[in-house]
Amino acid sequence: MLRLEVRPQPSRAWGLASPLLALAITVAVGVLLFIVLGKDPVRGLQVFFWEPVRNVRAISELLVKATPLLIIALGLAVCFRSNVWNIGAEGQFVIGAVCAAGVALMADKSSGSAFFVLVLLAGVLGGMFWAGITALLRDRFNANEILVSLMLVYVGIQVLNYLVYGPWKDPAGFNFPQSKTFESAAQMPRLMTGSRVNIGLLLALAGVMAVWIFLFRTYSGYAQQVGGLAPA
Repeated sequence: MLRLEVRPQPSRAWGLASPLLALAITVAVGVLLFIVLGKDPVRGLQVFFWEPVRNVRAISELLVKATPLLIIALGLAVCFRSNVWNIGAEGQFVIGAVCAAGVALMADKSSGSAFFVLVLLAGVLGGMFWAGITALLRDRFNANEILVSLMLVYVGIQVLNYLVYGPWKDPAGFNFPQSKTFESAAQMPRLMTGSRVNIGLLLALAGVMAVWIFLFRTYSGYAQQVGGLAPA
């Protein structure tokens, strides 16, 4: 008689194969959707997989878009390893951006080149504050962090909408919901001329190493994982 038993942890082979299997299933489903919609699946896959890396400019734009996602992923990795299901990263990102923009809009042409550091700190503190609301409610009132963090995403988006449609709206922006362009002192220094890749990428990569050291090479990180990953 066959009986299925849950493994305490997946095998190494399955750990390596599962991402490839997920990619293969995703591609197969995508091809089917393109066929159903009457579109060329080869062209669709080309747009998804080739266009983002077809030249230096495309790769630089890919890196620009990947930088904030990498930073968000680092924060979520710490949460998930601690068994805290924070799914409000989008809202925390939005409020962090709002706080950073609020400081950036204070810059003028006389601001020093290091002004962007204040912008960075404002973004970090804004994201921490928004995540802290969920943490406080979970710790003090045993609120469900999934629901709270998810609902705060929509609150954060509405805060952003209020600002770009209201007090921050650029009078010279042809009625588009956007703020005025930041002064150069408030912008992240770029790594390459002719591209938008900035030092945020280096900070994100440094964050990867810092999070790894914290989780796997410090007592606090180990204790956090033991408490989070222990069976309920």
